[in-house]
Amino acid sequence: MPAAINALHYPNFRNYLISRLLATIAMQMQGIAIGWQVYQLTDSFSALGLIGLVQFIPFALLVLVAGQVADRYDRRLIINICMVVQLINSAVLLFFVLGGFTSIWPVYAVLALQGTARAFALPASKAIVINLVPLEAFSSATAMSSSTFSAATIIGPVIGGLLYTVGPQMVYTTALVLMLFGVVLMAGVRTAQTRMVETTPISWQNMREGLSFVWHRPIVLGAISLDLFAVLFGGCTAVLPAYAKDVLHVGPEALGLLRTAPAVGAVLMAALLAFYPIQRHVGRWMFAGVGLFGFSTVVFGLSHEFWLSLIMLFLLGVGDMASVYIRQILIQLETPDALRGRVSAVSSMFIGAPNELGEFESGMAAGLFGLVPSVVIGGVTALFITGIWSTLFPGMRAADRFNDQQSESQAKPNLVES
Repeated sequence: MPAAINALHYPNFRNYLISRLLATIAMQMQGIAIGWQVYQLTDSFSALGLIGLVQFIPFALLVLVAGQVADRYDRRLIINICMVVQLINSAVLLFFVLGGFTSIWPVYAVLALQGTARAFALPASKAIVINLVPLEAFSSATAMSSSTFSAATIIGPVIGGLLYTVGPQMVYTTALVLMLFGVVLMAGVRTAQTRMVETTPISWQNMREGLSFVWHRPIVLGAISLDLFAVLFGGCTAVLPAYAKDVLHVGPEALGLLRTAPAVGAVLMAALLAFYPIQRHVGRWMFAGVGLFGFSTVVFGLSHEFWLSLIMLFLLGVGDMASVYIRQILIQLETPDALRGRVSAVSSMFIGAPNELGEFESGMAAGLFGLVPSVVIGGVTALFITGIWSTLFPGMRAADRFNDQQSESQAKPNLVES
């Protein structure tokens, strides 16, 4: 029986996946509603960009602390607390709509709280998967975890766009219910997490260990920094509401499809990888994925046809998932369990944060250069970065098999502790 199916036989992993699916669907639905509302109220690219910035600031300030928390405390409990915070956010957004608020600043306040919750949730979520399945099922479990997230980003925007035609209150009510079920499921998950030394204080020295480890491992450093700059300059998610309305001349239902297209490509790629994992030349495949991401962004930026835009966003998701899948496995195999929370925090800061910071950059760039030129410039920059990183990190480009990387990692001294 394939390892990917075996992973689902572990109840804790299965419940974690379902909980993550429900919570991510809720967040994606809310993202559609918030983006469309903000652009309708302001007609401003900068206002769309601020959606990312207000989430990025608390995330960047707290994520290194959150990584140490993930190494010191129960990762399951951390994730569940963060989901409760997101549940409260859904309730507050619903209250704003029912109360007839027209100012966007209360929405930004909720998004800042959401960025705070995400800062703590991401390191714990990335570090917990290996505690839910045996090591031999970890590669497939990683692909399944990624595909679950991608499936949620397919379903969420479509449902959000359709429900928005009834009204934003319907979006927020549905998100509230889904998040509630997610919290209940996550509360029942148990892990095999290695018990940490609880007397170790949370300090800058301990946080620095994650940064030091990443700095001394070229493959980990290269993988994290490649995604940082490619996503920072190549992302176009933030301006999709403006693109749908002003360039493609479609409504919120079509915006839901545009937001879904990358996730469709990602989830199909993840499903393929779950059953047919990449066996050879993993470094080359990773760079090819980032290259496809950049190329698709350029063509999307030049497109004025809805069908072509969908295809390019689909291919963007395919390339991104191939790269993410390889990076996640390489980083986790290179990292000892006692440091996984902190290294995941560093990874989240430089991989997860660019999603929000990239949204801010996209909004500001669109205001400065124009909507279409800003997207094209971002895609070209991502391609340029791919070429530069393949030269700067030849070991990452030459990586062949995952098992080889694991053997090399076990043979290396721990540079953090030495």
